Amino acid sequence: MSDRVWFYADGGKQLGPYSEAQLEELIASGAVTGMTYVWTDGMENWRHAQDVPGLMPGQPRPPGPPNPAGGNFAGAGFGREAAAPEASGRSLWVDFGIWDFTWRSVVLALCGFVVFPLPWVLVWYLKWLVPHIHVRGRPNLGFEGTAMTIVPWFFGAVVLTAALALSGSELLGNLSILVQLALDWLFLKWLIENLSADGRPLGLGFSGSIWAYIGWALLTAVSVVTVIGWAWVGAAWMRWCCGHIQGTRRAVVFNGSGLDFLWRTVVVVLAASFIIPIPWMFRWMMRWIASQTELVER
Repeated sequence: MSDRVWFYADGGKQLGPYSEAQLEELIASGAVTGMTYVWTDGMENWRHAQDVPGLMPGQPRPPGPPNPAGGNFAGAGFGREAAAPEASGRSLWVDFGIWDFTWRSVVLALCGFVVFPLPWVLVWYLKWLVPHIHVRGRPNLGFEGTAMTIVPWFFGAVVLTAALALSGSELLGNLSILVQLALDWLFLKWLIENLSADGRPLGLGFSGSIWAYIGWALLTAVSVVTVIGWAWVGAAWMRWCCGHIQGTRRAVVFNGSGLDFLWRTVVVVLAASFIIPIPWMFRWMMRWIASQTELVER
């Protein structure tokens, strides 16, 4: 029997580590099915159990990978030294149910129109969504932010935007766009700073300046005129944002190309015109973005 240790996903949470014997018991009991996502050292990404050769009953069993350093396994924490080569990176993946995602997103969108309850509903939404984002072999992610942290600058931005819009000046009215971009930048910093793992703050931060963020947004707006160029700018903006996440032993990188960004966005827009496929298209796009985001050695 192999000395491999396994993890599997259930209800948006990562469970494990389990020995191979324990995993076989979970399979026999039905707790792990062919469609359950599993991972072990030596696998590049999470895979359905039925797609792992030799794992499910009736499949031929391949030889296990070499036992690393006497078989010592330090657990699934963020400080774990994995047996797999670190050069392969650790990509993210997203796992959530369509209906749960749909009704929660509808509630969030409606509260966006109402404005006042948005900070509280946004925190509620993030506390549900973030735990459904996983990093291979790492603890369960979470979100520890509170609504009262963002209430002052959120409602300050709302009041300032309303005042600029009511000023009657076209120039002052356009400044409301900068206010919105500043609010987006603050939201990004707040989101990253409040990420946690197994209930403990990760101590992450975002070092990108507000002026660089606004510059990227304006460049994106200009590139929209070229119709195609915006996709490459969008991919570069994602790489810039990931590159300024601080506080990790490994760098966060985005590997998606402008071409991939372009054709996937076109597919999402076309499918969204039929209304019903919208949730599936958003999940498909989010899974691609997650798969292109990795932790690699600095």
